[in-house]
Amino acid sequence: MIKYTFSLLLFMLNLLLIQAEQLYVNPQAGNDVNSGTKTQPLKTIMEAAKRVNSNKQKEATTIFLSEGVHLLTQTVIFNNDKYSLKDRLVIRAEVMPDDAGWTPQKMPVIVTAVPLEPGVGGLEARGIQPEVSHVTIEGLRFTGSPDYSYIDGTNLRRSYPIWRDGKSLDDLLVTQCLFAGNADVLPLHVGVIANGYGLVIDHCVFFNCKIPVVFWKNNGGKGSRSAMSHSLVYGGYFCGVWTTQGTHGDDFDFHHNIIAGTSTVWIREKGSKRSYKASDCIFTDYNKLAGYGSGPLSDSDATSTDFLEMKNVQTTGTVKIEKDQSKRNYLQLAEGSIGSDLKAGLFKKNH
Repeated sequence: MIKYTFSLLLFMLNLLLIQAEQLYVNPQAGNDVNSGTKTQPLKTIMEAAKRVNSNKQKEATTIFLSEGVHLLTQTVIFNNDKYSLKDRLVIRAEVMPDDAGWTPQKMPVIVTAVPLEPGVGGLEARGIQPEVSHVTIEGLRFTGSPDYSYIDGTNLRRSYPIWRDGKSLDDLLVTQCLFAGNADVLPLHVGVIANGYGLVIDHCVFFNCKIPVVFWKNNGGKGSRSAMSHSLVYGGYFCGVWTTQGTHGDDFDFHHNIIAGTSTVWIREKGSKRSYKASDCIFTDYNKLAGYGSGPLSDSDATSTDFLEMKNVQTTGTVKIEKDQSKRNYLQLAEGSIGSDLKAGLFKKNH
């Protein structure tokens, strides 16, 4: 009887292992004709997406990305909407920031250089596009676009490393990711822009991005809460966070964030009457606390800050960033900077 029970347990364990799809992507050692195992990795995220989209079996999926440069020459769309809160689609680094031996150099680097498509106010380059619910993206570094930003005075080429279009989709967690751009040579327009519900930005760093995140629109139905927490925004040359009419203040959590060196801290879409709460944050070294979008801000765009209830929010002091690439906290808070007690940045564990 004991032998039979043990055999049954082994069978069930093997069945559970089968029910979890895993693919490895290595831009140096991989080949897109490989099986996708750790010893036979794929070369591109695009090939991983093709295999995931064609697998209709109900199961969780994890795509492991090795260190190195992952060049996207096409928008990577995930459209096999088969996931659940428990059985998720996870796109993650093989080595995470809290793992032993992690260094910034081990972060997989995602470079979006896809064909530009017509969009609102110019041309758009979309990187990873999860058109499914229940997705986690974690431990990755995203750069700005190698293309020029301006077409003319009003039209832009816009780089969107992570984009979600579906207004009824829910549950997109972006955690422990680094978004690094440069206004002059590697413009990063918006790090994460997502329609739908349940967009959660957690323990991320946005360095010199025009706009870190846009909590975009939804279909007016019901969905899970959106949130931004324990994240560091430094050098945002347009704003620190953008909310829309679809971002209900009662279903939005904003806490333990640092926004420093930005033009405007909080942007709402024009005409928005939404109110929000921010707690345990630092907003410092900014031109304006609040404004309306879209388009370049002017003095007439400045809005009252009555919409924002701030609790334990510091608005003075200097945030210092570590620029030494050999340091574990590269592009995060420098040792001794204000805000260290907020635990904002890539690390979830104490280091």
